[in-house]
Amino acid sequence: MNIFVIMKRTFDTEEKISIANGNIDSSGATFIINPYDEYAIEEAIILRDLHGGEVTVVTAGDEDAEKELRTALAMGADQAVLINSEDIDEMDQYTTAVLLGTYLKTQPYDIILGGNVASDGGTGQVGPRVAEMLGIPQVTTITKLDVADGKATIVRDVEGDEETIEVSLPVLVTAQQGLNEPRYPSLPGIMKAKKKPLRMIDLDDLDLDEDDARAKTHTLQVSLPPAKNAGKVLAGEASTQVKELVTLLMSEAKVI
Repeated sequence: MNIFVIMKRTFDTEEKISIANGNIDSSGATFIINPYDEYAIEEAIILRDLHGGEVTVVTAGDEDAEKELRTALAMGADQAVLINSEDIDEMDQYTTAVLLGTYLKTQPYDIILGGNVASDGGTGQVGPRVAEMLGIPQVTTITKLDVADGKATIVRDVEGDEETIEVSLPVLVTAQQGLNEPRYPSLPGIMKAKKKPLRMIDLDDLDLDEDDARAKTHTLQVSLPPAKNAGKVLAGEASTQVKELVTLLMSEAKVI
């Protein structure tokens, strides 16, 4: 079984984001594998161990993303591919999907996995866009995946409930929290990852130029959320607190 995982390099979830000159300042920031993509990597490894085959993790970005790809290899992936996007001035979800989709069109695949959303942008667009480019079915926010006889039986989260879907392979799925528990890279895994293949692909290798992947959206402004005002603690008996709360909701919050 040929299994691919589309991965994104994101800010560490503990990282404090700062703005400089109207852009997010990433200097000195810590980066990690997008947490939702970790579920996808783990599920790919589980499928590989059950059915055989190979797991290839692919991302689009600059050379700094090699660290996160090596982490995926240390988790148990067999090989990694980095699509070098340094020649592209500005990227959005469309750009990323074009780079990934163009590469995947040249590969034999049975199933493609990705995270449901990225922890930074949170758009959830890249996986579905890639599936549309490839002309294959897509199932998002999955919490269970079984593959047998050329079909996948999938349970997906639908706003507090579940939906079970059966679909023929190949298929692209995006992982939701609860699909599995991603493993930590072991020391032997980290050592093996250094020798596993990591291929760098340029736009020329994909027969693409910047115009082919030009972003469809442009960021006009980046700003931090407004600072929250300090809360108020109401004193006195419960009846007094209720009266004061109603007054505040009417006069200050103006919600009633």
